[in-house]
Amino acid sequence: MNQFERFELLLGTEALEKLKNSRVAVFGVGGVGGYTVEALARSGVGRLDLIDSDTVSLTNLNRQIIALHSTLGQYKTDVAAARVRDINPECEATVHRMFYLPETAEQFDFAEYDYIVDAIDTVSGKLELALRAQEAGTPIISSMGTGNKLDPTAFEVADISKTSVCPLARVMRLECRKRGIKKLKVVYSKEQARKPLSIPSESDGTRRSIPASTAFVPSVAGLIIAGEVIKDLCQIK
Repeated sequence: MNQFERFELLLGTEALEKLKNSRVAVFGVGGVGGYTVEALARSGVGRLDLIDSDTVSLTNLNRQIIALHSTLGQYKTDVAAARVRDINPECEATVHRMFYLPETAEQFDFAEYDYIVDAIDTVSGKLELALRAQEAGTPIISSMGTGNKLDPTAFEVADISKTSVCPLARVMRLECRKRGIKKLKVVYSKEQARKPLSIPSESDGTRRSIPASTAFVPSVAGLIIAGEVIKDLCQIK
């Protein structure tokens, strides 16, 4: 008996071996990326690189799988890596406590990865990931906006050129064309974003535009992304 035998019934031994020998980088391990990491670890991916600079905060508890009262204040990458090892001790989880931007891109060799997951928030970082992945010839999937939404059934998987409605996808379409990024697989929602009922006050006294979020929208996006990664790595149609 092995912990992946139920999965093996669907994919077969060869596919599981492929996953065991695969290395996936997940940029951003929050509401979306945390669930992606969870599913990849439970699917037998052998090496995971976890990239994030943030720590677990109280407001993460409503939607992030790594967020517990026991993990408050800890680095998200550290919590995620410990969870991965507890799920599958044979999985090698490498932690990068950093905020990914064009200025930090040189710290990564994107040709080393079999797949890249973009679950970060900044447009500049997302574009740089897409560009670096294209240059390295490494598959990538990118999460579009999940904030201010309530319908987890509205997500679709498409090339960025085929997206609509999502404001972030609209910006990404334009900027990808400018940068010569020819293809970018994304998960996006056609649900119109809702307006938050109020703007929370930050501890520093400022009132910034913070997106509202749920337990059941980012998580679904993260699991869809994991499914696409698994299917692509195993060449499942």
